[in-house]
Amino acid sequence: MSATETAIASAEAHSAHNYHPLPVVVASAEGAWMTDVEGRRYLDLLAGYSALNFGHGNRRLIDAAKAQLERVTLTSRAFHHDRFADFCTRLAELCGMEMVLPMNTGAEAVETAVKTARKWGYRVKGVPDGMAKIIVASDNFHGRTTTIISFSTDPEARADYGPYTPGFEIVPYGDLTALREAMTENTVAVLIEPIQGEAGVLVPPAGYLPGVRELTRERNVLFIADEIQSGLGRTGKTFACEHEGVVPDMYVLGKALGGGVVPVSAVVSSADILGVFKPGEHGSTFGGNPLACAVALEVIAMLRTGEYQERAAELGDHLHRELGLLAGGGAVEAVRGRGLWAGVDIAPALGTGREISERLMAERVLVKDTHGSTIRIAPPLVISKEDLDWGLDRLRAVLSA
Repeated sequence: MSATETAIASAEAHSAHNYHPLPVVVASAEGAWMTDVEGRRYLDLLAGYSALNFGHGNRRLIDAAKAQLERVTLTSRAFHHDRFADFCTRLAELCGMEMVLPMNTGAEAVETAVKTARKWGYRVKGVPDGMAKIIVASDNFHGRTTTIISFSTDPEARADYGPYTPGFEIVPYGDLTALREAMTENTVAVLIEPIQGEAGVLVPPAGYLPGVRELTRERNVLFIADEIQSGLGRTGKTFACEHEGVVPDMYVLGKALGGGVVPVSAVVSSADILGVFKPGEHGSTFGGNPLACAVALEVIAMLRTGEYQERAAELGDHLHRELGLLAGGGAVEAVRGRGLWAGVDIAPALGTGREISERLMAERVLVKDTHGSTIRIAPPLVISKEDLDWGLDRLRAVLSA
């Protein structure tokens, strides 16, 4: 067997089959390119679901990690360390907020946001104990913990994991009327993705996010924006909410915050909201560790210049122009997205999203399918225009074949 076949066979034999990866085995990567165990190079148009916004092996981030590895990697929150205060201060400033609660993964951050909203509802809003309700949107993806899949509408994510956690109301994404009707005196938060990534890069109707902001203010309800995939430059702004001039009560961040080096996530909000926690009421051994803070501080510094956001906006305009031309030729039914992020619905006659992804892999381009016929395109923000065009040429070739 080849090196690729051997590695895949071993993985199939010894790891749980909770993923269905494309049959490529990556051995090294740099920028927007990955190289497999047999020396073949592939253009990465997925970027780790936006965890690699700054590319593979970004020298600034690797250097920051190496320097911190030589000093101290973990203290736990039992002690202070010298990177923690700067991380919290700089991230709060980037978000225009006051306070940060750091965790590790996106799902942990969403769980933290849920706990925060409930505690705020009981301590501040005065909701009766055990009665707090959080409104979410259909087709959401916020993670895969037991609580989070309890408010998922995806059968694959939800089936066979009950009993489910109560306290959530699901309304159609983009429907302000349904949101208004679902609100009660016991509603403590609305938790939504400003752009739904796993659902196929769904952008809500114009005016939806400002409408959510207005409704939540009127009803004394927290607006929680899950910007784990959409945030930190992906859409051409630091946050996707900015496209409609909206500032939520709470950001949930992850993926790109760790620079593709270490898992870093955070909930960022006001002191009035995150101030509901007292010592011992919530925590994480690795949350806010020195290595995570060192890398995330470099990510924040890179974002503060605005160059990555500008690049995502400019290349994103080009990406959507080119994809729009494909949409008029019969092979592509629809294109959605914003910035360097697109969901492309392939005409079913040409194959499933998985089949198109496999054909692109044969052309040395890596994307990932979702929801049957959709492929997602989300390259690292450092990709060159020439490489992006090369990848789009391969897509055209696959669709025309």
